[in-house]
Formats: sequence, C-alpha cells, structure tokens
Amino acid sequence: MDGIWLGIFSICAALIVYHHAGYPLLLRWYSNRHPLKAVASSNRGYREQNKDRVLPSITILMPAFNEELWIAEKIRNIASLDYPQSKLRVLIIADGCTDDTVHVAESTIQEAICSEAHFEVIAHEKNRGKVAILNQMLPCISSDITAITDVSSLISIDALIIAAKQFRDPEVGVVNSTYHLLDQESSEAAYWHYQNQIKYRETTLGSTIGSHGALYFIRTALFEALPTNAINDDFLIPMHIVHKGYRAAYSPDMNAVELEATQAGDDFKRRIRISAGNMQQVVQLFDLFSPRFKGVAFAFFSGKGLRLLTPYLMISCLITSGLLSQYFLFLCFFVAQIAIYSLAALAYYFPHLQRTKPMQLLTYLVVGHTANFIGGLRYLLGFENGKWKRVLR
Repeated sequence: MDGIWLGIFSICAALIVYHHAGYPLLLRWYSNRHPLKAVASSNRGYREQNKDRVLPSITILMPAFNEELWIAEKIRNIASLDYPQSKLRVLIIADGCTDDTVHVAESTIQEAICSEAHFEVIAHEKNRGKVAILNQMLPCISSDITAITDVSSLISIDALIIAAKQFRDPEVGVVNSTYHLLDQESSEAAYWHYQNQIKYRETTLGSTIGSHGALYFIRTALFEALPTNAINDDFLIPMHIVHKGYRAAYSPDMNAVELEATQAGDDFKRRIRISAGNMQQVVQLFDLFSPRFKGVAFAFFSGKGLRLLTPYLMISCLITSGLLSQYFLFLCFFVAQIAIYSLAALAYYFPHLQRTKPMQLLTYLVVGHTANFIGGLRYLLGFENGKWKRVLR
C-alpha cells in the first residue's frame, strides 16, 4: 500500500506545483516567443473626426443593486470617456434597490458633465438578480458592441477606443480590460497583478480564459442567454462566445480600477460564491477541455480546471503524507503542511500577523483554496444559485 500512497502523493504534489509554478512559467516562456501586437488608442482628444463614422456603436450596460456610494462617480467617469457620443448609449439598470441608488443616478445624469451623453436609468421594483437583468436587456440592445461593467470600478478614458480597435479583428468576440485595485498594498492587489499577467499570456495561446465583471466587451449579437442559476456570468458569457470559435482578447492598456475596499469577512463569502461558480462553469463548459480547442483547452485545464481540483489535491497530499509518516521525509512533509495551514488560519483570524508580504500571500492562497473547496461543495450540493447577492469587497 505504501507504493500506492507514494504514487498518489507524487501525482497530487506535481499537479499543485504545476498549477502554481509550472503553468505560469510555461505561459511566460511561450508568450515571450509569441508577443501580442500592441493595440494603443489614437489621440482622438474628444474631437469629432471623419473616421468616427467607422467606429462601432457601443452600449454600456451597468446593472446596479444598492450602489449609492459609487453610482455618481461611475456616471461622471462614463460621461468623461473619449468616444463619439452619437455612437454611445448607457443603460443603468437598478435592480430592486432599497437604498438611494436611483435618486442619486437620476440627479447625477442631470449634471453639466453628463449633458452630452445618452444615459437611461431603468428602475425595477423587485430584485431579480444580475443574470435576469442580462438575459432581459442584452437581446434588446442593437449596438454592435456591449460593454458590461460594475458600478464600483472606474474606466480609463480611452477604453472604448481601444476596444473598438480590438474588434476590427473579425475573430475577436470578447475584449477584456486590466483589473486593478485602488489599494495597491494589499495581498489581493498582488494576486490581481499576477492574474493580469496570466490573462495577457493566455491570449497568446488563442484566448483569455474568462473576464472580470469590472469591465469587458462582447459583440452583442454573440450573446447567449444564461441559465437562470448562473453564478459567474462574467465567465460564462465570454466563454460561450469562445466556444463558438471566437477569441477573447486582452488589453493591458485598458484599465478598470476598483474603488470598493475589501472587507475580510465579506471577501471570504465572495470567494466562496466565485468558487461555486468555478465548479458550475467547468460542468457547463466541460467541452472546452477537448483537444479541438487547442490552446484554449490547455489554458482551461491548467488554469481553471486545476484551480478547482487544488483543494482536493492538497487534502490528498496531507492524508497520504500522514499515511507515510513512518518515513522521515514524509513525516517532514506532513508536519510542514500542518504548520503552513495552521499558520495561515492564525493569520486569518489575527490579521496583525500579516505584517510581511510572504505571510499575506500565504494566508491569501490558503484561505482562497479553502473557499474554493467550500464553494465547490456548495454548488454540488445545491446550496448556491444565481440570485444577485451584493457582497462588500
């Protein structure tokens, strides 16, 4: 039996190391040899030009649920975007808000800075969830491109111009922005810096895997209605488009900056929900693992697939090293794992222990994989649905 335990431990440990280190190194090696062609914005400078006529029409779709703290700044931000106003429409869908979101939005669009932009505020009395809003609104949008964005993220002023240039390629069905946190000192900011590098490099394989709800663009006609219980809509929408044979491009110069600060307790709930969505999307898009999707299949397995499996691989390593603890090497492995997980748990409950970057990163990763494990089980056991649940960042 020791040989079986050794085999299980070796395979699980190898997959964990590959997911966290091997895959990023392979992506880096490949992307360095296949760099993407830069797509920079033109210096439009808010001036009307003859070439504006060939720009695609864009609708910005912004679902909102209890966003009174951020909605005014977001509206002003959108009004400041450099894009022909005749080609731009903004839909703010208030989804059964119980705070002052609707009043603040309606007041803000009357300001002078917003006078030239086409804003529509549509208020629903009942909260139905983001998926229901997307399924209802997207089929009614007639513009060439739709941008889906979160209220709490600000967009770089040339974002629409950059997106329009990306969509000149008829094979591009999705364009993704680069996600940033306003607080650049947190472990979450370091994680998103790492994820942005991964997304950029995945594009060199053929397509970015998934999008971030802060800001992404799709060809409107390619939208496919989501199941009513969809959780991670910002993954399912773009990946259904990729499944149709289109590419999801990534724009490192198109930025979305998150204003809302992370709250530790609520952040863990958010990560559990995202992890439940990860399990759902692997089940619904299992066909993307097929070799016929080439680089997309490789990235989907190495990134999303193994991320979903990592908690189970970690548990298997812990159990098998314990079963082999009569050997000194595996006793060391077993004790090291217990120590790492205990240290991360202590640091999570006593944040003052997270004074160094390594401790912050260790805690963020272990807590993340714990949420991954719980979220995956919640989905499989039927405890998660697609209803909008606003969770503070």
